[in-house]
Amino acid sequence: MDRSALTTALAGVVAIPVIPFGTGGGIDRPAYRLLLRRLLDGGIGTVTPNGNTGEFYALTPQERQVVVQDTLAETAQRGTTVIVGVGHDLPSAIGAAEHARDCGAHMVMVHQPVHPYVSQDGWVAYHRAIAEAVPETGVVPYIRNPLLDGSWLAELGESCPNVIGVKYAVPDAARFAAFARDAGLDRFVWLAGLAELYAPAYFAAGASGFTSGLANVAPRISLDMLAALRAGDYPAAMKVWEQIRAFEDLRAARQSADNVTVVKEALAALGLCRREVRPPSSALPQARRAEVAAAVEGWGL
Repeated sequence: MDRSALTTALAGVVAIPVIPFGTGGGIDRPAYRLLLRRLLDGGIGTVTPNGNTGEFYALTPQERQVVVQDTLAETAQRGTTVIVGVGHDLPSAIGAAEHARDCGAHMVMVHQPVHPYVSQDGWVAYHRAIAEAVPETGVVPYIRNPLLDGSWLAELGESCPNVIGVKYAVPDAARFAAFARDAGLDRFVWLAGLAELYAPAYFAAGASGFTSGLANVAPRISLDMLAALRAGDYPAAMKVWEQIRAFEDLRAARQSADNVTVVKEALAALGLCRREVRPPSSALPQARRAEVAAAVEGWGL
């Protein structure tokens, strides 16, 4: 895919597939491919395997490779754009990026560095090393650090032309607007990295796509939000926002402790996968499962 095709793929709904686990605790690969097919059949054209909704940090390196392989196998004949999540220490991140490229992925999304000490030069060097290892692959940094300055990204973009998009996940629309303009509003494709609840505000400030865990459950609703935002119809977008607010609030509660759990609970209620998640996440207690059911009531699922 050329740069134009990649940027077009980023400017939309970028879904983060969940990873279902079987009774023995391992990945339920048939269930994963079923969920992925449901996403694609629902109209989603861009996916990020090994994202946070896919419990990236709870999977082993071997499991993450399996997820990539299954994703590329399932999407091979569909024209789907695949953006593989990579991260951890630099050799691991580079190895994962190279594996994703070799499997046929179009882009990699670089998870936020979890090191407690991050300097400007170190942040740029980390991402530059990954981007330079896969120069023919698009690279999308995932930014959650509110202290990160736009000049850091501008510096990275100057040296790495394959850094083409940014997943910005700081819950501050004014900060996003300033960061994007300091880094280069027109240089990158900007994704609202906190999904549908933040998409209207971030689109108003310059985003042209958003990530979504909700799409696992109701891809049509995510696409309705996108259509409204592309049309500049913010009242329509906010009607979708109101429809999903309770569900997304459940995911965001307690510093997003149940972010993945709520999505899996909804899928389990639909009979599509088991509800189990891996520590440090945990399954919902019985009383809170009813809250998820109430939040999605009326969605026509």
